Amino acid sequence: MSAEPAVTVRPARPADAIAVAEIWYQGWRDAHLGNVPDALLAIRTPDSFTARAEQRVEDTAVATVDGAVAGFVMVVEDEVEQVYVAGRHRGSGVAGVLLAEAERLVADGGHEQAWLAVVGGNARARRFYERNGWSDEGPIDYAAASEDGPIPVPAHRYVKQV
Repeated sequence: MSAEPAVTVRPARPADAIAVAEIWYQGWRDAHLGNVPDALLAIRTPDSFTARAEQRVEDTAVATVDGAVAGFVMVVEDEVEQVYVAGRHRGSGVAGVLLAEAERLVADGGHEQAWLAVVGGNARARRFYERNGWSDEGPIDYAAASEDGPIPVPAHRYVKQV
């Protein structure tokens, strides 16, 4: 059995935005189809992920494997806003490395607790966070941004002391 390739984490660069957008779009669809309001699904187009990835470079850290972006996290203050791994790297440990980086970034920002929101139907993600020491504080309506104002998305709030 061969060892998994080494995972490196670094701040995102503008050149990473296209890879981040592709991973984000595919991962978002995998996790959210059937779990979010139709109004949100309608505005989460491939172009919307590209635009947001380009705008969010400063909030993003990427994991690379053999020099290619394998996943990313976006952290703003105490919120871990996004954690996504490319399909071919799921189950390889990349997500754990990214989550640890997100927790470090929250702590380095002076916060004692990190939080994130997970749509209720995303059982895989919920199990992942629980295995990594995060606690489900219960249901919330997460305000997903849109041009017409926030769209409430049924989710669960997870927290962890960092």
